[in-house]
Amino acid sequence: MSATLAQNHIHAAAVVHPSAQLDPSVVVGPYAIIGEDVVIGPGTKVGAHAVVEHATVGKNNTLHPGCYVGTAPQDLKYAGEKTRLIMGDNNTVRECVTINRGTTHTGETRIGSNCLFMAYSHVAHDCRIGNGVIVVNSVALAGHIEVGDHAVLGGICAIHQFARIGRLAMLGGGSMNGQDVLPFCNTQGDRAQLRGLNILGMRRAGISRDAMSAVKDAYKTLFMQSLTMADAVAKLKAGNPCPEVQEWIRFIEAPSKRGLMRAAADGSVEGDA
Repeated sequence: MSATLAQNHIHAAAVVHPSAQLDPSVVVGPYAIIGEDVVIGPGTKVGAHAVVEHATVGKNNTLHPGCYVGTAPQDLKYAGEKTRLIMGDNNTVRECVTINRGTTHTGETRIGSNCLFMAYSHVAHDCRIGNGVIVVNSVALAGHIEVGDHAVLGGICAIHQFARIGRLAMLGGGSMNGQDVLPFCNTQGDRAQLRGLNILGMRRAGISRDAMSAVKDAYKTLFMQSLTMADAVAKLKAGNPCPEVQEWIRFIEAPSKRGLMRAAADGSVEGDA
């Protein structure tokens, strides 16, 4: 079999369903399978032995060899209904990653842009992943999880179904995250708890010193003053907080199926430096 690319940069050994719509610039490697009802945007590369099904994939994504994108959800209630994966632009999906399409619960799994999914990570059905998210090796996301922009999910960590992970949160390697994680926070532990703030991530995101100071004060109000959550939130509201603290208030007051993760009793507000 010749190793040269066929017309439209599709390898002769690749299998492409007649209903698939590929931009002429898309590159498809040998033995890759592009299934029915797939749309792939310009500049995207699909590696050898990769599988893409029932998905809309944006531009300039790199799907490495042996990854599975848009495959059927691992849900016993799923009976082959027509659902979808929607992926943005400039994402990197490494080897052996699995990203399942949605179920009839929402109809789709959504991935933002500029994300990195490292080898062997898994994104289950009906998840919502924001922009710039880093999913490290062997991370497992159960169904219906929401992950905010620029969150970092440390290696081999797991997230319970329906949990929400806030913007710029950092989940510790090996942590078992069973509840909602506030934006800007670190987690650690077998049954994870908050361990302070992701100060480094906030700095890299350009959050001001004044805002970081306000978030530190809010953390102390929520978790270190022996207040009920309702009283702590009322105190934050009365203090005319900065936008980042207002983001916390909206996160706390939004509907939740898992409840809010609390800080460890011996934790520090400082987090990483």
